[in-house]
Parts: sequence; structure tokens; C-alpha cells
Amino acid sequence: MADFERHQGQVSAENAGKRLDQAVAEMFPDFSRSRLKTWIEAGLVEVNGQLWRPRDRLCGGEHITVHAIHEPVIEVRPEAIPLDIIFEDDHLLVVDKPPGMVVHPGAGNPGGTLQNALLHYDERLSTLPRAGLVHRLDKDTGGLLVVARTMRAHTALVQKISAREVRREYLAICQGVIISGGKVDAPIGRNPVDRIRMAVVAKGRPAVSHYRVSERFGAHTLVAVRLESGRTHQIRVHMMHIGHPLVGDPLYGGRLTVPAGASEGLRETLHGFRRQALHAVRLALSHPVSGHMHEWASELKPDMLKLLESLRIG
Repeated sequence: MADFERHQGQVSAENAGKRLDQAVAEMFPDFSRSRLKTWIEAGLVEVNGQLWRPRDRLCGGEHITVHAIHEPVIEVRPEAIPLDIIFEDDHLLVVDKPPGMVVHPGAGNPGGTLQNALLHYDERLSTLPRAGLVHRLDKDTGGLLVVARTMRAHTALVQKISAREVRREYLAICQGVIISGGKVDAPIGRNPVDRIRMAVVAKGRPAVSHYRVSERFGAHTLVAVRLESGRTHQIRVHMMHIGHPLVGDPLYGGRLTVPAGASEGLRETLHGFRRQALHAVRLALSHPVSGHMHEWASELKPDMLKLLESLRIG
């Protein structure tokens, strides 16, 4: 887990009228411009206690707080970790990630990650940013990830994700009975109280999730969620925001819902489910080189299948 160090300053008259990202680069020269901009977008920079966008203009006199992340530099080494690869060609890999696997090394997870495994599978990936990974899944979320094998594919995939041309669909088991599908259009940024968590905040980054009901149970609902954006913890935060957090979610799940009259088996299964009930089930995109449309699907993992079976039995 990353450590946060607080740095504070006041916007001078010379920085009045400048963009936030330009001003903080001058105010906090110990950090690079790119890192500061990333922190602004992640909700780690506050202006008078509020979250602003990098392009917002300052008037002068504002109080700036930077919650700097200090993570050790980690050398990412190849590791012989099995991968479930469901598609590959000269330009792409599509991997079905198991729950429990971290995507990138970091503090507390220096090895055993998907990136380590990819570098062992194809040593050429060492020449690409983050071994070709262009998006991520939370540690305890299983399912599909696309990986670039060439710089041409990497550049194209980053552009496609930014342009919302990559279709990503998830299955989630939520608490409560959801009557119908809908859309959550709510910006996401760092929780102003707990920096480890994300939250819906007024000046967060735009985030849109579409959900539809797949199956209802006594006190839970299986939903399919399609993302327009890809913010950190987006589905988990959005479903909590509308009052239906994911079963098992350690950060956003709240108090576990157990339906009245639930069998002992269902009670045990619900209490024993220790991760967010979320799976990246479908991925679709046009190939970055050939232009052909591809779509891949992933089966739910055994623990989610068991949970669904228990919910159906009651």
C-alpha cells in the first residue's frame, strides 16, 4: 500500500491565471509535471479543499494540498507464472486473469503479478510501457485484459480506450433487489477523507456506467455492467453510489445483506465470499492492425458460480 506525504503551498500572484497543472509544477519542483498531473487527475491534489481539473484556472491566493504518493522503485523481473491466454497473434494477447492476482508490481506486491508473468511469457514485452498492459483490473476482480505486443498496437489500443472504442462488460452480484437497468453518470475521484478509497465527488473525473438486470434473487441482483470510462474502482463506487454495493467488497460493500429465511448454506456462502463479486466477462474491439472486430468472453470463476447457485437455492 502506498504512503502519502502531504505538501502544502499558497498560489502566488505570479501564478494567478495559470492552469492548475502549470502552477503546481512551479510550486512543487521536487515532482515532475507528469506525476503532478497524474495526481491531480487521481484526486490527490486539492485547491481550498476541493478537487479541480488540471486545466482549471487559478485566481491567486488559493491553498494547494498535494497528497504525494511515495512508492519504492521496483525492478519488474520475469517470473514463470502460468497464464490463461485465450487469444494471441503478433500484436495482441488477451489474458483471462484469475482473482487474487495483482496486475502491476507495487509496494507490498513486488512480484507475482501479471506484469511479471507477461515478461516471462514474451521477453519482447520489456520494450513496451508496463509490458504492454493498457488497462487493469483490481486484484480481486477476475476476467479479461488485452495486452499489446508491439508499440504500434500499444499506441492504437490506448487511443481506442480513450475514444471509448473498446467494449468492456462485467458481471457483478450486488446487494439489494434492483428493479430495472439504468445509467450511472457520476464523476469519481479520491475520497476526501480516506485517500485509499475512491468516491463520487463533484470535481472528479467523468465516469459513466450502464447496467442491466440479468437475474434477481431474494435480496441480491446479478447485473451486467458496461463501462464508457475506466476509472479506478468505477463499478464498485457507482453501484455503492446507487445503494447496491457489490457482495464481498472489502472497501465499499458495507454491511452484508442476508435475506430473511436464508438457508444455512447460503449464509455460509455469503459470509465466506471475501472479495468483490465482479468479473470482466466480455471484451470487444477492432484489431489495432487488421481492423477486424474481435470479441472474447470469460466464464465466471468457481467462487462466483457457487455464490450464484446458493442464491438461486435460497
